[in-house]
Amino acid sequence: MDNPEEPPDKWTDSQVSTWLRSIGVKENYIEEIYKAEVDGQILLSLNEDYLMSKISMKSGPAFLIIQKRNELLSSRQKGKEKNKQNEGTKTQSEQKNIKKSVSGPSTKGKDSSEQNPFGDQAVVKDTQSAPGQFSPISKDDCKPRPFDQDAINFLYVKHRVLQPESGAFNLIYPCHEYKSFATAALLDRTRLQVKFAREVLKFATGCMNIRTNGTIHFGVMDSKEDAGNVHGEIIGIPVKEKDIFVDALDYIDRSVSSDKENVHRCVRPPRFVEVMDLESLDKRYVVEVDIVSSIHIVEGKVYRVKLPNFKESTNKVEFEKELILQRVGSKTEPVNDKDISDFYQRVKDRDSQRKEAEKNQFFCAPGLCQDLGRKLTMLMTSGKRFIEQQKWFLLVTNKFNPEDLCNIDWLLNMNLFCVFDFDADSKISGLCSKYLQHHTANMHFLQNYRIPNGMNIQEFTNQMHLFDQTSWIFCNGRTDFRGNESSCDEMTWIKTKMTLLRESVSLICKQILPKGVFQVIFLLTTPVEKPLLHTFYEFFTDMEGHDDIICICESEENFQKWQSFAEGSCGREAVDNYSVVGMKMSHVNATLLRVQPVNACAKKHLPVCVKGTCLFETQVEEQMFSLEILTVDHCDETKEDFIDEEKEKIERQFYRGAKVTWLNFWLAEHNFVGNIIERDAYNDTLKILKDTLKNNADRTSVMVINIYHHPSSGGSTVARLMLWNNRKELRCAVVKPSQPASLVAEHAVELREYEEKDPQRCLPTLLLIEDTNKEYLDDLRNELEVAINTKQVQFGTLCFILLSCRRCHDPEKRCKESPLHNVSVTHKLSPEEKRKFAGKRQALEKTYEPQFILTFVLMSEEFDKGYVEQFVKHLLEDIDRQSVVTRLIHYVALLNTYVHNSFISQSHCEAMLALTIHLERFRQHEFEKLLSDQAKLVFLHLKDDKTHIRSIRIIHPIVAEEILQQLLGPQQSLGSLAMDLLCDNVLFEHRFGREDYLSFLRQLFIKRSRISKGDEYDSFFSPLIEDMYKHEGSPEKAIQLLEEAFHRFHEDPYFAQQLARLHYTYENFEEAKRWAETAAKQMPNNSYILDTKGQVYRKWFQAKCKEMDNNQKNAQNTADAIETALKAIECFQECERAANNDLENINPSGYFSEVEVGCNLVKLISSLPVFRNAANGHSECVRYLLTDYIPKDIECSWQPFHDRLKTLHKTMQDALEWISEDLSYFQTDFGSDENTPESPEEKISHPLTWLSKKSSEYGKYFSEAFSAGPLQHNQSIPTKVTPLQKRMIIYHLGGGNITTILSKLTEQRDSVGLLEKILSLYPSNPIKSNFGQRDIVNYIVTQISLKCLSPETQKVASLKDLQALSRQFPSDKKKCLPSALFLLTLLFWPEDSDPNHDKEAKYEIVQSAVEHMEKSYWTKMKDIPQRRKRIYTHFFLGNGSGLDKFVHKQRFEKVTKGLPVSEKRLKWFRGEAWKMPEIAKMLKLVSGWTENGKVYLEGPRKKKFHILPMFVPSVPYSNENVTFYVGLTFRGPVAFNITLKK
Repeated sequence: MDNPEEPPDKWTDSQVSTWLRSIGVKENYIEEIYKAEVDGQILLSLNEDYLMSKISMKSGPAFLIIQKRNELLSSRQKGKEKNKQNEGTKTQSEQKNIKKSVSGPSTKGKDSSEQNPFGDQAVVKDTQSAPGQFSPISKDDCKPRPFDQDAINFLYVKHRVLQPESGAFNLIYPCHEYKSFATAALLDRTRLQVKFAREVLKFATGCMNIRTNGTIHFGVMDSKEDAGNVHGEIIGIPVKEKDIFVDALDYIDRSVSSDKENVHRCVRPPRFVEVMDLESLDKRYVVEVDIVSSIHIVEGKVYRVKLPNFKESTNKVEFEKELILQRVGSKTEPVNDKDISDFYQRVKDRDSQRKEAEKNQFFCAPGLCQDLGRKLTMLMTSGKRFIEQQKWFLLVTNKFNPEDLCNIDWLLNMNLFCVFDFDADSKISGLCSKYLQHHTANMHFLQNYRIPNGMNIQEFTNQMHLFDQTSWIFCNGRTDFRGNESSCDEMTWIKTKMTLLRESVSLICKQILPKGVFQVIFLLTTPVEKPLLHTFYEFFTDMEGHDDIICICESEENFQKWQSFAEGSCGREAVDNYSVVGMKMSHVNATLLRVQPVNACAKKHLPVCVKGTCLFETQVEEQMFSLEILTVDHCDETKEDFIDEEKEKIERQFYRGAKVTWLNFWLAEHNFVGNIIERDAYNDTLKILKDTLKNNADRTSVMVINIYHHPSSGGSTVARLMLWNNRKELRCAVVKPSQPASLVAEHAVELREYEEKDPQRCLPTLLLIEDTNKEYLDDLRNELEVAINTKQVQFGTLCFILLSCRRCHDPEKRCKESPLHNVSVTHKLSPEEKRKFAGKRQALEKTYEPQFILTFVLMSEEFDKGYVEQFVKHLLEDIDRQSVVTRLIHYVALLNTYVHNSFISQSHCEAMLALTIHLERFRQHEFEKLLSDQAKLVFLHLKDDKTHIRSIRIIHPIVAEEILQQLLGPQQSLGSLAMDLLCDNVLFEHRFGREDYLSFLRQLFIKRSRISKGDEYDSFFSPLIEDMYKHEGSPEKAIQLLEEAFHRFHEDPYFAQQLARLHYTYENFEEAKRWAETAAKQMPNNSYILDTKGQVYRKWFQAKCKEMDNNQKNAQNTADAIETALKAIECFQECERAANNDLENINPSGYFSEVEVGCNLVKLISSLPVFRNAANGHSECVRYLLTDYIPKDIECSWQPFHDRLKTLHKTMQDALEWISEDLSYFQTDFGSDENTPESPEEKISHPLTWLSKKSSEYGKYFSEAFSAGPLQHNQSIPTKVTPLQKRMIIYHLGGGNITTILSKLTEQRDSVGLLEKILSLYPSNPIKSNFGQRDIVNYIVTQISLKCLSPETQKVASLKDLQALSRQFPSDKKKCLPSALFLLTLLFWPEDSDPNHDKEAKYEIVQSAVEHMEKSYWTKMKDIPQRRKRIYTHFFLGNGSGLDKFVHKQRFEKVTKGLPVSEKRLKWFRGEAWKMPEIAKMLKLVSGWTENGKVYLEGPRKKKFHILPMFVPSVPYSNENVTFYVGLTFRGPVAFNITLKK
């Protein structure tokens, strides 16, 4: 705060924030109050209601603020009354001086609070309460500048306090005198010089006469003045011109009558020590004059002085009567006349004392030499033998001396998170340039550490790559940078960059890295400047202490300024304990290299194609940060001392349940520990890998091997062992799934080609992908294939093997689906594995207690349920169920049971256990000491590979589940435990690891289980919510829990969506509607939430229909249900619009649901007596729905609905057509593997079957057939049928859209008869029937389908007739339906027998259609990755002519029948199926050529016909003649099995 004495009503909003911090208000509340622009005036008028309602504050903090404000006002009032009483004692001159000083140039403007670089924190640390002021904290002591030394490397900090004024001690140690000089410093030159010279001469002659050294300080509070300051407090004075003070000593010549030269020699020139003000930018100094009474100057002399004085009455300088002055205690006093003779007689005594003192000064015993090596080692290792590999270091440094740059090997081995570099030349010639020779770093400025709006911490750290590469922060410009980033002087830096520095330090220390995982090193190699001191202050305040801050400085001179500043913050002892001063950089380097766990600058190597190795540079490795790369000599750089120290701990951690590390394999390989068991699955995987590596012309460039495993069954160990044992023959790496697939692919290609001459001849790269979904794996595969294709690697060259390791509930089933590519790892052990495990267990139990290898013991028991149950029962026998540690165990068990791979950060646990640790070296020890014996046994301590943040989880999910159940007693239910966890403020509000923690909580309440994700079953709600219902028997507790979660997560709309779903499931429709509308209001364009809203009305409608089942229906009692159904349809149409506008997601659920509700609604309407009882009842219903006719019985009751009901026929048909078209393009099963918490409500597993069924149902409702039951294909059609009714009958028979017609080709029933029946409903001469586009499409597709099923039939029109009919499609191709364009490519595909001019005309028609199909395709695709919506091939070009030349895909099924689905897909994918003689016989091999990677069809002469390759890698890179098969899709013709023409 700029001026702590300022009355509260004048405070700015920043000053209010400072005050709130000083009384202990939480930071999140302070931020909200600051955003509300609460200044001093508003603070005075606040009440508790405002704070609780507007700031969302709890009642406790609100009460505290109001109470403390009232106390503040009361104390200030008392202070004013006291000051009034004191004012009467002030002299007139004092009052005058005060007026002068107030009107002086130092008065601050109103914006000073904005300039204040330290206002927020400093007031708490450094200001002392005047009467009525609110800061109760005492002021820090500090040391004076070393006597008779320059002040270049020294400074004072305002408000710190020097030791009290002193008298002569041993004559050498200086006595001190303080002068505040606050008023005098503002005087004019003459008056100021007189005042200054008077005080100096008085003090100097007093010191010289008693032969003592001394220092007089101007700008330090003396005992005479008390304006809320203490004696010895550093205030500083403004110094406009330094020469004023220097020249003032010229008064020596006029004031001293004899021995002037001696006085000049003893009185040193003024030294100006800068005062660092943490609250203001004003530049102030303490002016100090040293008096050195050397015996060879003063011996035998007594100095008299005439003190100068400025007389106001004469406006002149006058000299007082000559005096002899002496130091008496802490004062300078004149010698009385009666004592003068005695004073002269004692001159010799004083001289001899001075001589003795000067002699002793030079014969002092030298100080003991400190053991700086041990001190440095202890500080850097936190008291351990080695520096922690998983600890982050933050380096703060200034300009490096060139000779020191040769001694930074120790830095090259450290995990440097970031470097705060104050050297603008660092990238050219400093530390940065040297570091970049060995490592990669990202160049940043302070402003880069401002988080953009809407971005969370995780997104920010990913964007900045903070955990991937060192962040090099140039804090004061960068000379080689072409942007506007130049260095500036100290004061400009404080004004412009101080705030940025504070934000950067605060972000790192308070939001990115928790205490305990990082250490800050200040490496001071050149003189220290203010910005560096400000940086220390920021780290000190944000880290809440100095424990993790180390200072290393070679020069004691450079250290002085740092020391004088730092001592005020943390005390002299702390600065001494945490600083290593006087050690050469070469010694620092050698000392720290000894305590690093790995050898410095160790070389790494990769295998190469010619069976040798190549050097793998560290910078290159760090640039491929999306991969964890295994080298040939991985872990070889580890020191033997480290191995001896840590090997048992590393092995014990693994067998206790921790994830296997590369060091585990290395230790086993080098016989430091026993071998790691190779499970049967390892040998199975190895065999598949070897088969894959065999030279096979049919293999693809990217192969996939899948390892499916039970949770914690050793799948990851199998996969990693595969990489470890093949690292010398293949290039191996683990993919970091937090990185995008495109980046991983880019780095993987770089790894494959690193130091290889020919991209065609590289070793295959083995990539391990762990615990990712299938979508990511497909994305990565696709990206790698595109990259290989771009590199023009020869087809059939194996480039990448993706080893996918995924958790799965039924690994054995997955293995059977594709035994050649899938491997299973289960909890069950084979007889051979049992033998291995038994032997290993015996060996381990000789070294370790069973509890230290707990997971291995459980594994060897195959996680037998009875064994686990007994183990947990025994474990919990004597547990204190009320303790906070037990509560922590229960919380972790809950999360581990329901959320896969969940954990709680150790920082969260420490907060919950209220653990405050002051020394980092004892942190882990103190934490583990607090845990109960049971917690020590079941908690597994983890460290994040990337961030090094510690966390805990229970050793195994099965154990977690058993602990959860056994700790739930009669007093506590599953729901109440979940509620306790959700409402635990300490855990919820804790800032470190918060995003992970909140993510786990969200998953606990929202994430559904999915078989496709490796879960046991598909659930409609999260497993927790479903289990709560099972245990509680009602949804009430689950609803309460989700409502609380909704509020805790800031009214998150996805929780509102879950509440809506939960309520409608249990038929609480009013509440469901309220929650659905709440969610939709917040996310009006989210199709998933709009779908849920529609589902509420749909279920409500179904419930209303069910209620009426046993009652007589009439217009009145059905109106409400009809209104609900129409509302549902309206919601689903909103969902459709939102889904179509969403370019990144596929959500067709609105269309499916609209049809479902429409069918049910028509069914309800047609069941009314008015339509059911009359002879022509159904006709009446159809007439009502399709014409303007309204029966009287329903006219009034359904008044609001008539218009909407009459459009029902059209909207349902449009929805069916949309679904049909979508399936014609892609024909995928929606939601098969991509499910998010907000995904479609009800998954349509078989959309083709669904479409056939619903199309038939739709046709049935709107045709005469309804009353007569389902129309059979052999039933005659009534003669008097309207065209619309015929169309509806066609719909009912399955001929209503292209997809349902083509589906007849795959159905086993009498499809031929149905197709013939459909054709009989069309006019005999369709060309003259004025058909619409859809009718033409359906008619032609029916003809083609019938021809495919029954080639000999005579009931099919000729190709020419169909071509003629197709000419009725719009001539403007933009107006054509995609299905119409598709048919044009079929019907006009030229035949070999066509004359050349006919061929050319047909090619033009086909090419024009293809051009427009391509545009429609991209509109349909949006921004969805192609692998998620692969184009579907309907027909292939066969060897026949006319309609016989179209071969449907179904004919291939007979050839590949009997193979598993996945094997079948693989045969097609690899191209093996095309070589089967039965398939080759059916298809026509066409000729073409490739040019620049594109495939062209031989034939058209006017315009080249580009054909899309279905499998891009099969396209040769050179320009070649090729042959291929043609497939016909809704995107246009595609090329299969592209081979070089022989």
